[in-house]
Amino acid sequence: MSDPIVPMTPRFAEAFLLAERLHRTQMRKKTQVPTISHLMAVTALVLENGGNEDEAIAALLHDAAEDCGGRPVLEEIRRRFGDSVAAIVEDCSDTLESPKPRWQPRKEKYLQHLENAPESTLLVSLADKVHNTRSLAFEFRRVGDRLWQRFTATREQTFWYYRSLLAIFRRRCPERLEPLVDELATAFEDLEALVCRGEAK
Repeated sequence: MSDPIVPMTPRFAEAFLLAERLHRTQMRKKTQVPTISHLMAVTALVLENGGNEDEAIAALLHDAAEDCGGRPVLEEIRRRFGDSVAAIVEDCSDTLESPKPRWQPRKEKYLQHLENAPESTLLVSLADKVHNTRSLAFEFRRVGDRLWQRFTATREQTFWYYRSLLAIFRRRCPERLEPLVDELATAFEDLEALVCRGEAK
């Protein structure tokens, strides 16, 4: 018998409105795609893979502290949604500093943190990385190698990062998240294949 469905409460709607307000003017890097679309996609993946309401709220707000105000925004999230949500959001932020530190040390620190992160953080982070990788593949189909000009990291650094993430998720995620880990692997393999075909032309 399947687990009973637990409906979202008004907290979820409140979190969605906060995410929309904080990210209203933001677009995905060098695109006309609103950032809120990414937040909705990540939240959908969290819910589709057994996430609870706190994890879904954290998915909606996972970029809020990093991209919309740092620690004061994190403390607003804590006040409105509780310690559990705030902890996941902080765990999924690779920095709360502005300007951001250099890319490589920042990503190395994030990877190190994931090695000991709780399951809720792994779920939201994994969902985020699945959607990011799918988005990279989609954009590569549109613009080819010009894609890498949008980012601080080089293509090689980006591939190193996603390979490192995948290895950690393979080691650390519980069995229930294995299908989502496989989704990340598939998305990354798709991206690699697209890039290789582009180089062969």
